[in-house]
Amino acid sequence: MLRIRKVADATAAANRSAIEAAQKIMREQFSGMPEADIAKLPDQLSNPLKHRFVSRLFVAENGRDQTLGVALLLYFPDIGFSYLEIISTAKGRMGGGIGAALYERVREEARALGTQLYFECLPDDPALSPNPEIRADNANRLKFYERYGALPIVNTAYETPVTAGSTDPPYLVLDRLGSNDLPSRDKARKVVRAILERKYGELPASYVQKVVDSFKDDPVVLRAPRYVKSRRAPKGEVRQPGAPRIALVLNDAHTLHHVQDRGYVEAPVRIRSIMAELEPSGLFERLPTKRFSDRHIRAVHDGRLVDYIRKACLIAGSKKSIYPYVFPVRNAARPPKDETVLAGYYCIDTFTPLNESAYLAARSAVDCSLTAAEKILEGAGLAYALVRPPGHHAETHAFGGFCYFNNAAVAANLLARYGKVAILDIDYHHGNGQQEIFYDRADVLTVSVHGHPSFAYPYFAGFRDETGIGPGAGYNFNIPLPEHITPEQHRNAVAEALRRVKRFGPAFLVVSLGLDTARGDPTGNLSNGAKDFQLLGRMIGEQNYPTLVVQEGGYRVRTLGTNTRNFFVGLAAGHSAARDAAPPDLAAKRPREALEWRSAVMAHDVGRVRSLVTSTGFFSAAEVDIAGELVTERLTKGIRSGYHFVLAERGPLLVAYACYGPIDGTDGSFDLYWIAAAPEEQGKGLGAQVYARAETAMRRAGAKQIYADTSSSDRYAPTRGFYQRMGFTEQARLPDFYGPGDGKVIYVKVISPGGPSV
Repeated sequence: MLRIRKVADATAAANRSAIEAAQKIMREQFSGMPEADIAKLPDQLSNPLKHRFVSRLFVAENGRDQTLGVALLLYFPDIGFSYLEIISTAKGRMGGGIGAALYERVREEARALGTQLYFECLPDDPALSPNPEIRADNANRLKFYERYGALPIVNTAYETPVTAGSTDPPYLVLDRLGSNDLPSRDKARKVVRAILERKYGELPASYVQKVVDSFKDDPVVLRAPRYVKSRRAPKGEVRQPGAPRIALVLNDAHTLHHVQDRGYVEAPVRIRSIMAELEPSGLFERLPTKRFSDRHIRAVHDGRLVDYIRKACLIAGSKKSIYPYVFPVRNAARPPKDETVLAGYYCIDTFTPLNESAYLAARSAVDCSLTAAEKILEGAGLAYALVRPPGHHAETHAFGGFCYFNNAAVAANLLARYGKVAILDIDYHHGNGQQEIFYDRADVLTVSVHGHPSFAYPYFAGFRDETGIGPGAGYNFNIPLPEHITPEQHRNAVAEALRRVKRFGPAFLVVSLGLDTARGDPTGNLSNGAKDFQLLGRMIGEQNYPTLVVQEGGYRVRTLGTNTRNFFVGLAAGHSAARDAAPPDLAAKRPREALEWRSAVMAHDVGRVRSLVTSTGFFSAAEVDIAGELVTERLTKGIRSGYHFVLAERGPLLVAYACYGPIDGTDGSFDLYWIAAAPEEQGKGLGAQVYARAETAMRRAGAKQIYADTSSSDRYAPTRGFYQRMGFTEQARLPDFYGPGDGKVIYVKVISPGGPSV
């Protein structure tokens, strides 16, 4: 198996290995390449502003993740062209079609960027390449590229050696990617200057100007073909513009799973109604499903659960179903032996059947999701796994909610090997499976917008204060919705979820697409129509992440297909608009980052809070330690710690925070333990904003009065003034509490029910 994968950065271990392998190929195959140019590859990928071009690395890998070849594409968005810096197979891998596959993938990427493709190729002219053996190799390369219509630009001084007397100076070659358009003289001069100044960096200014001025033809002229008489598209050449852009993987085995029981809404007609609308749309490219090993399922599900589902489904056969009817979880350490009783040990409800067809369909759904995920790894912008049964209620140790294996989680776990992943679940029901599976992981952000668990399945999960634990603290984000809201309010909630995703900055986005938020769906009570789904799709597409969509719920068959089509129309339009947006000015300075707010603490907040408190200059070393310990308490104990937070960030910086919590043994008394802002943010109203958010949260939690204390010394006069402006009054003063002449001043603010915050 050969896979061409785009490597975004060096954050994931698999990406670091691929980059190191690429550097090894560069050293072996380009002996004259300076080591500094090879060593800077990770920095090139992560820092486009510094280099003034965007680097895109592609690696050809086999099934064992061995790197067989590499291509490095540079994109210059301010000028609008792509440049192929490197393409090579690994040592000993010539002749296997790897180079062709890489070049075709690079062409596809350049076309998606809306550019033509430039690169250098050594000459086949005896006057420039006197060595016959070297010249023969050069000619073979030019012949290869000529098959694609890529030809040297002539009538220029580009192939003038920098050092007089040097041999084999390169041609500048242009691949128009199937277009007949030729760049103008002015465009060509900008392209050449950018290549010579940004890529090479240290060439004499006089040399650069001489080469730029030598481009006089308008438009440029390409050399006549020498090696290919009639150009035919090589096998596997990229599809033409306007062809389908969304990879669609359909779970053909879903029809096996058809339970005739009355009221069982998870039926095959769901998929038929969706496909009836998608097939004529022209948006999709159907892909066959690949078969994957069970190890991908066992990476997120307990092996005993996987074995039980397979065994119980085989025992039940195709004529009957096993339903849980006893839930022996009071003694989880001693599971029963009877297979029918054991169903309740692994299942969270009474309506998810086990039968032979359920296992076969669920197993095939996993393969579909992994096939679509691999397409994303290969560089596809959008992919859709159209599966049933769904998966987002399946946890590590349990199934339920029509879900057996968690399709989205299995796919996300694969993607997470190559970069951070965000899962956005917009099904009406909470994605408890994804939450539980990734609850202690920081590499996968789980975000769910759903009906409040006080009235919506699964009832036991999906509350706002479930934010992750340990390394995953702060990486789970729930937005439970009121029972009756408008489509606009629902979109506002999804927009909040997308803001959280943006702060996380994932390499990949997985969307658990539930269409049960539709008007009239028998399992939900929202009122989204076709236009609303189109708007939701566009919102998500505009984020411009490589996006895998995995089908979850949606049970009103009359409108299901129309709503699905509209969602993908919006998704494709948003993704296309984001891709085609005006290119950034790589030399421009970034504007001041906007404030972002969150209440969930993360592992790295221990050090950030300590640094912030220290930077104020007001607190002793012991007090700084206490500030960090409160964050640690919240991370390890969750809401049981009694400590709650409001954190304000500007880009990567924590600029202000507050810590508060209920006072044990009291009726509605809360303590404001900490509130601090970075020195550069003080005097600008940020402290008041932090306090207002903390007070609002305390009010919602039933606060009747809030206590705060500080020092009576002159140094703390600004702090006392702040509390007074926030509506606090002095309640008590304890002389000499901190030391001689340094007392404690205790403030209180009485909260009127339903009253406004500051």
